[in-house]
Amino acid sequence: MNKLTLPAGKNKCVTLSFDDQITQDFRLVEIINKYGLKCTFNLNSGTFELPGEVTVNGVTVSHNKISAKEAVELYKGHEVAAHTVNHPDLCKLSEDEIIKEVKDDMKALSDLFGYDVCGMAYPYGTYNDEVVSILKKCGIKYSRTVVSSLDFKLPEDFLMWHSTMHFADEGMMDIVDKFLNDDSDEPKLLYIWGHSYELEADNNWELFEEFCKKVSGRDDTVYATNMEVYKMAMG
Repeated sequence: MNKLTLPAGKNKCVTLSFDDQITQDFRLVEIINKYGLKCTFNLNSGTFELPGEVTVNGVTVSHNKISAKEAVELYKGHEVAAHTVNHPDLCKLSEDEIIKEVKDDMKALSDLFGYDVCGMAYPYGTYNDEVVSILKKCGIKYSRTVVSSLDFKLPEDFLMWHSTMHFADEGMMDIVDKFLNDDSDEPKLLYIWGHSYELEADNNWELFEEFCKKVSGRDDTVYATNMEVYKMAMG
């Protein structure tokens, strides 16, 4: 099992991950920045500026994509990671198609943001052993799934990185309280992910801000992007 190496006096780490570069991210980033948290944003380089809508729990909201120029400005101070060019189910593609979706996305985002993009989140959360093996060939260092571990440990394999939980999971704030109240010396990671359109559909913006305020500003906690967590684990 990988172990998180934190600076002296710190025994907790908080990281966030949100997908799809949608217009609701403007409000999301404003809240995250207000409380000094860090987030990894997983982008599809082939879908900038595309219009759309999505239905969540019976509520339909816009799913419009921001522009590449807006993304460069909006995500400053955070990490951008790959999410494939067009958001396909990778398990349904050939090896060559997977490589093209992943490597083209990595290159486009690296060129756009000016640093090597080598983290990722699986579109739809779908993956298998073959997909994982191909991601290694592509140079991906980690990839987030949609599985909730409900714990504060690092993954055994960063290419199958289960978060603590999705923001909309039942009992999310109870898990957060458990994390904050754990005073053991063992390093702990709270990893929350989601989509900002879900916050709008569920009218959960106030709850998200409450969460950010609750976990922020703690002397015992490091606030990191997914890649920063990966580097602290790998040394």
